[in-house]
Amino acid sequence: MEEYGKILIIAMPIFLALIIIEKIYGIYKKNDTAPLIDSVSSISSGITNSVKDVLGLSITFLSYEWLVSKIALQHLEPSVLSYFIAFFVIDFYGYWSHRLAHQINFLWNKHAIHHSSEEFNLACALRQPIASLVNLFTFLLIPAALLGVPASVIAITLPLHLFLQFWYHTKHINKMGFLEHIIVTPSHHRVHHAINPEYLDKNHSQIFIFWDKLFGTFQAELDEVPPVFGITRPANTWNPIKINFQHLTLLIKDAWRAENWKDKLTIWFKPTGWRPENFEEKYPVNKIENVFDFEKYGTQNSQKLIYWSVAQVLITLLFVSYLFDNIAKIGLPNIFIYGFFIFITIYSYSELMDKSKYAVFWEGFRFSTAAAIIVYNGDWFGLNTVFSLSNFVILIYLGLSFLTTIYFVTVDFKNNQNQTINSLNPL
Repeated sequence: MEEYGKILIIAMPIFLALIIIEKIYGIYKKNDTAPLIDSVSSISSGITNSVKDVLGLSITFLSYEWLVSKIALQHLEPSVLSYFIAFFVIDFYGYWSHRLAHQINFLWNKHAIHHSSEEFNLACALRQPIASLVNLFTFLLIPAALLGVPASVIAITLPLHLFLQFWYHTKHINKMGFLEHIIVTPSHHRVHHAINPEYLDKNHSQIFIFWDKLFGTFQAELDEVPPVFGITRPANTWNPIKINFQHLTLLIKDAWRAENWKDKLTIWFKPTGWRPENFEEKYPVNKIENVFDFEKYGTQNSQKLIYWSVAQVLITLLFVSYLFDNIAKIGLPNIFIYGFFIFITIYSYSELMDKSKYAVFWEGFRFSTAAAIIVYNGDWFGLNTVFSLSNFVILIYLGLSFLTTIYFVTVDFKNNQNQTINSLNPL
């Protein structure tokens, strides 16, 4: 946990800087592909995923370390060769776990968050799951285990492999010549994120594109078919925690409502999106039929809400940085209490981004939780030793945040609603 937290302390500012550069470049080129409120939702999703990972909130039924101890034909030392083998095998593992997540109903739940943005930009790369609480695919690393690649090499290579998938989430880089035949490029990945019928469930590779060509899932980006991004059952929320469990919620409802026991059991393993017969008519869900004729979610917002949301995510990143940099100091069980606070924080301000009246409740709950932590511990998880006024600053911030949330719900949202009505019904 602590080592991964240290890695993220380095990675987070780099990712944030690149997201800002892409935003500035898009404005300069008059082709801004990163609306601020969408980026806030994406970064918030990245925060929830990284907190979940750092806290170790997942279960591995079959550990790689156990695999190596049982089936290794030899034992390699950490070296250039072992890292090369690890990277190659992890990419094979990534292709198949990614492809299966697109093809099996219950696995789609953990991956839908990554595709939920209706934009395509660097920030959306951070839309990673918290719903992936169980690792089912360690067996795909068997080739590395047979060759005796050490578990320590896999542990280092896995996050590196993940971070290298960040750069190609952009619309600002066109096709890249001969590299299109070797590695995954932005063009390949635009196809993967698109909901056009021509592009659905294509290009599952993560670093080397030849896996798709080898296993028949490759599709080049077509000049005559501009990619349209999102998911065919749109999320219609900025709340990353809700998005993480939307598909699972639908599966549970459909399994409960199914009259046929076979459907109740097999719905989980059917192709993604499958529902029992006539359920689309009996229990309809919002689905995009024409990818060139639908309204993107949450495009009408006051500038005040947008800038407040940006401020909230930046402040949350400060809270998260302190957690990641002080895991050992904070200790158990306090790191889980801290993580709980981060999840409440993101749930609260993303509810406000959705213009939900319940944002007031969640912000009040957040304030109460933080106050209880400070009263019980005497300070904010040892922050007083670094900054003596930390209790005062945190409580002032949370109090102002609570009052600001009340203002948005009771004043700003109603004013914007009236303005919208007046614009639709001119005199």
